[in-house]
Amino acid sequence: MREKIIQKATDLFLKLGFKSVTMDDIANEMAISKKTIYTHFKNKTALVKECTFCVMDSITSGIDEICALDQNPIEELFEIKKFILRKLENDQSSPQYQLQKYYPEISQKLHQNHFEKMMECTRKNMKKGIEQGLYRSNLDPDFVARLYFLGIHGIKDQNLFPKDKFPAKFVTEEYLEYHLRGIVTSEGFLTLKKFIKEHQTND
Repeated sequence: MREKIIQKATDLFLKLGFKSVTMDDIANEMAISKKTIYTHFKNKTALVKECTFCVMDSITSGIDEICALDQNPIEELFEIKKFILRKLENDQSSPQYQLQKYYPEISQKLHQNHFEKMMECTRKNMKKGIEQGLYRSNLDPDFVARLYFLGIHGIKDQNLFPKDKFPAKFVTEEYLEYHLRGIVTSEGFLTLKKFIKEHQTND
């Protein structure tokens, strides 16, 4: 039952927002009593925390599986991008704003975990790309990883990139190409062009 509550609550939170969905809404959707939910979670904050970290764990596991394939580092980033877009395609709204506003401690912890994971993955990707001659050897992987993280979060800001003008798919794809063009060697650029061409063909 605990897992079913997390699954249903997560679906509702991502669809309607963390503030908008009440414990009554979740109970009604599941045709159970609110008391049953409180048996497993002491309050809504505890449920929100569990749901957000389950989503984070799911994304982290998916990225780990892609990295374990040990692909070309440019291909690896394109595969991660595709995976993230699949995860985002069912979101009806962006719940990050409500999470930041109403659950700042959870939001901050999630942000920190995301930062640590992205730094780890991007550093490894950078190291591999430099070793294979696809990324420039004079780059500082730690600096570039931080810039990449900053950009990934920046493109989610709907004040800067309103969804009606800049859909999630567009900004994610354009930002990845922008990032890679800044770090590839001439050899890496040939590989990048291949993936851009494949992407355009698939579209």
